[in-house]
Amino acid sequence: MMRVMDSGGQMQKPNSCGDIGLRLLWNILHWVLNIFFMIVSLAQMLQSFLISNSSYQTLNIHKLKYLGVAIDSEEAKQTQKVARLLEWLTSIGVKNVCLYDTEGILTKSKDTITECQDVRNSLSHQNVEVEFTSFHDGKEAVTKAANFLFKKYYLHSNQEKSTLAELHMGEALEATGCGGPEPDLLLIYAPTRIHLGFPAWRIRYTEIVHMGSLNSMKFGLLIKAIHKFTMVRQNYGNNSY
Repeated sequence: MMRVMDSGGQMQKPNSCGDIGLRLLWNILHWVLNIFFMIVSLAQMLQSFLISNSSYQTLNIHKLKYLGVAIDSEEAKQTQKVARLLEWLTSIGVKNVCLYDTEGILTKSKDTITECQDVRNSLSHQNVEVEFTSFHDGKEAVTKAANFLFKKYYLHSNQEKSTLAELHMGEALEATGCGGPEPDLLLIYAPTRIHLGFPAWRIRYTEIVHMGSLNSMKFGLLIKAIHKFTMVRQNYGNNSY
């Protein structure tokens, strides 16, 4: 066995008991964490099951006039999962859906997604409108709006230059046909809690919910997010519902 010298020249054995204790403590902690996450996973599965079998029939879906869904571009390549998500939304009764990703993967896969048999039947029978958009579309919208404002307020204008505000930008977006409806609720399917560059002028009053990865999407959690939104009292100025 390896020995070490102390300051007085005496031989000492290494503190092997301390090492064993630390290793045992680490194993116990690892075991406890595994049990905890397993319980959380089981609780989420149970919650998903209970919600999908109780709240599904009591949704005030009419309060959700427009739904936005932002998906991580890498995960958006899984067209079958996107198609299934769209099928779920139509089965719930959502009438207007905007599917968004940063790189335009969804836009390129539009035909593949909407031509899936179950999705095609749902869209036609439920009369659902689906919009496909991307970050590029948002950049193009800003460019068009900026050109509109420049021509209207600065080009060939002898009057004093106006200080542009949010109201002017909204006017320009509407005039160029780039405004777009504002989602009541925006669901984010991505590993991180960010809105992925969804056009900011379209989510000024939008409720945003992070749903986790598209790989772990569950029907019950979708119902939970929509049900929670429909149960919240929302105020806009002097109006509320």
